[in-house]
Amino acid sequence: MATRGTANRRAAKVIVIGSDESVLLFRGGDSARPEAGTWWFPPGGGVEAGESIEEAARREVQEETGLVVDDLGPVVHRRTVEFSFNGSVIRSDEHYFIVRTDRFDVDVAGWTKVERKAIEGHRWWTLSELRATSETVYPDELVALLETVP
Repeated sequence: MATRGTANRRAAKVIVIGSDESVLLFRGGDSARPEAGTWWFPPGGGVEAGESIEEAARREVQEETGLVVDDLGPVVHRRTVEFSFNGSVIRSDEHYFIVRTDRFDVDVAGWTKVERKAIEGHRWWTLSELRATSETVYPDELVALLETVP
Protein backbone atom coordinates (compact mmCIF):
# COMPACT_ATOMS: atom_id res chain seq x y z
CA MET A 1 0.00 0.00 0.00
CA ALA A 2 1.36 3.43 -0.91
CA THR A 3 2.03 6.06 1.68
CA ARG A 4 0.01 9.27 1.64
CA GLY A 5 0.96 11.40 -1.33
CA THR A 6 2.55 8.54 -3.23
CA ALA A 7 1.52 7.89 -6.83
CA ASN A 8 1.42 4.26 -7.95
CA ARG A 9 2.43 3.42 -11.51
CA ARG A 10 3.22 0.41 -13.65
CA ALA A 11 6.35 0.85 -15.72
CA ALA A 12 7.92 -0.90 -18.70
CA LYS A 13 11.71 -0.77 -19.05
CA VAL A 14 13.85 -2.04 -21.91
CA ILE A 15 17.46 -3.10 -21.48
CA VAL A 16 18.91 -2.51 -24.95
CA ILE A 17 21.95 -4.66 -25.65
CA GLY A 18 24.08 -3.90 -28.69
CA SER A 19 25.66 -6.51 -30.94
CA ASP A 20 28.96 -5.88 -29.11
CA GLU A 21 27.23 -6.72 -25.78
CA SER A 22 27.21 -3.06 -24.66
CA VAL A 23 24.13 -1.68 -22.88
CA LEU A 24 22.41 1.63 -23.67
CA LEU A 25 21.74 3.74 -20.59
CA PHE A 26 20.55 7.30 -20.02
CA ARG A 27 22.01 9.71 -17.48
CA GLY A 28 19.47 11.75 -15.63
CA GLY A 29 18.75 13.74 -12.55
CA ASP A 30 15.96 15.54 -10.78
CA SER A 31 15.97 19.33 -11.01
CA ALA A 32 13.61 19.40 -8.00
CA ARG A 33 16.35 17.62 -5.97
CA PRO A 34 19.76 18.56 -7.42
CA GLU A 35 21.41 17.28 -4.23
CA ALA A 36 20.39 13.74 -5.30
CA GLY A 37 23.01 13.85 -8.05
CA THR A 38 22.65 11.87 -11.25
CA TRP A 39 22.08 8.24 -12.14
CA TRP A 40 22.07 5.92 -15.16
CA PHE A 41 19.02 3.93 -16.24
CA PRO A 42 17.58 2.03 -19.24
CA PRO A 43 14.85 3.48 -21.47
CA GLY A 44 11.28 3.07 -20.34
CA GLY A 45 8.45 4.67 -18.45
CA GLY A 46 4.90 4.51 -17.26
CA VAL A 47 2.18 2.38 -18.78
CA GLU A 48 -0.67 4.48 -20.17
CA ALA A 49 -4.36 3.68 -19.65
CA GLY A 50 -5.49 0.77 -21.81
CA GLU A 51 -1.92 -0.17 -22.72
CA SER A 52 -0.25 -3.53 -21.99
CA ILE A 53 3.23 -3.74 -20.47
CA GLU A 54 4.55 -4.90 -23.86
CA GLU A 55 2.87 -2.03 -25.74
CA ALA A 56 4.28 0.47 -23.24
CA ALA A 57 7.78 -1.00 -23.58
CA ARG A 58 7.68 -0.74 -27.38
CA ARG A 59 6.29 2.82 -27.26
CA GLU A 60 8.76 4.00 -24.62
CA VAL A 61 11.85 2.59 -26.33
CA GLN A 62 10.78 4.13 -29.64
CA GLU A 63 10.01 7.53 -28.07
CA GLU A 64 13.23 7.63 -26.07
CA THR A 65 15.68 6.08 -28.55
CA GLY A 66 14.06 5.97 -31.99
CA LEU A 67 14.42 2.16 -32.04
CA VAL A 68 11.37 0.30 -33.34
CA VAL A 69 11.00 -3.04 -31.56
CA ASP A 70 8.77 -5.87 -32.74
CA ASP A 71 9.65 -8.77 -30.44
CA LEU A 72 10.35 -8.05 -26.78
CA GLY A 73 10.41 -11.57 -25.46
CA PRO A 74 9.41 -12.22 -21.86
CA VAL A 75 9.77 -10.01 -18.80
CA VAL A 76 13.25 -10.86 -17.45
CA HIS A 77 13.16 -8.86 -14.24
CA ARG A 78 10.61 -7.18 -12.06
CA ARG A 79 10.97 -4.89 -9.07
CA THR A 80 8.93 -2.42 -7.07
CA VAL A 81 10.71 0.75 -6.07
CA GLU A 82 9.67 4.00 -4.41
CA PHE A 83 11.47 7.22 -5.31
CA SER A 84 11.08 10.99 -5.46
CA PHE A 85 11.07 12.62 -8.87
CA ASN A 86 9.95 15.98 -10.20
CA GLY A 87 8.37 16.95 -6.88
CA SER A 88 6.39 13.71 -6.45
CA VAL A 89 6.86 10.41 -4.69
CA ILE A 90 6.32 7.50 -7.06
CA ARG A 91 5.89 3.84 -6.25
CA SER A 92 6.75 2.04 -9.46
CA ASP A 93 6.08 -1.60 -10.35
CA GLU A 94 8.75 -2.05 -13.03
CA HIS A 95 8.82 -4.78 -15.69
CA TYR A 96 12.11 -5.23 -17.59
CA PHE A 97 12.56 -6.63 -21.08
CA ILE A 98 15.78 -7.26 -23.00
CA VAL A 99 16.16 -6.29 -26.65
CA ARG A 100 19.21 -7.16 -28.73
CA THR A 101 20.06 -4.96 -31.70
CA ASP A 102 22.95 -3.45 -33.60
CA ARG A 103 24.29 -0.33 -31.91
CA PHE A 104 22.60 2.78 -33.23
CA ASP A 105 22.59 6.54 -32.78
CA VAL A 106 19.88 7.55 -30.32
CA ASP A 107 17.12 9.74 -31.78
CA VAL A 108 15.69 12.08 -29.13
CA ALA A 109 12.96 13.59 -31.33
CA GLY A 110 10.25 11.75 -29.34
CA TRP A 111 11.33 13.01 -25.92
CA THR A 112 8.75 14.68 -23.71
CA LYS A 113 9.33 18.03 -22.01
CA VAL A 114 10.08 16.20 -18.74
CA GLU A 115 12.59 13.90 -20.46
CA ARG A 116 14.33 16.87 -22.09
CA LYS A 117 14.63 18.48 -18.68
CA ALA A 118 15.68 15.36 -16.74
CA ILE A 119 17.93 13.43 -19.16
CA GLU A 120 21.45 14.79 -19.51
CA GLY A 121 22.85 12.26 -21.94
CA HIS A 122 23.27 8.64 -22.91
CA ARG A 123 26.00 6.16 -23.66
CA TRP A 124 26.69 2.51 -24.39
CA TRP A 125 28.30 0.71 -21.42
CA THR A 126 30.29 -2.51 -21.46
CA LEU A 127 29.66 -5.02 -18.70
CA SER A 128 33.18 -4.45 -17.34
CA GLU A 129 32.52 -0.68 -17.21
CA LEU A 130 29.27 -1.29 -15.31
CA ARG A 131 31.05 -3.59 -12.85
CA ALA A 132 33.75 -0.96 -12.22
CA THR A 133 31.71 2.26 -12.08
CA SER A 134 31.13 4.17 -8.87
CA GLU A 135 28.22 6.00 -10.51
CA THR A 136 24.65 5.13 -9.56
CA VAL A 137 23.02 2.71 -12.00
CA TYR A 138 19.43 1.46 -11.86
CA PRO A 139 18.15 -1.11 -11.46
CA ASP A 140 20.65 -2.03 -8.74
CA GLU A 141 20.55 -5.60 -10.05
CA LEU A 142 21.53 -4.67 -13.63
CA VAL A 143 25.02 -6.21 -13.61
CA ALA A 144 23.81 -9.47 -12.05
CA LEU A 145 20.95 -9.59 -14.55
CA LEU A 146 23.29 -9.03 -17.50
CA GLU A 147 25.62 -11.76 -16.25
CA THR A 148 22.77 -14.30 -16.48
CA VAL A 149 21.44 -13.28 -19.91
CA PRO A 150 22.28 -15.84 -22.62
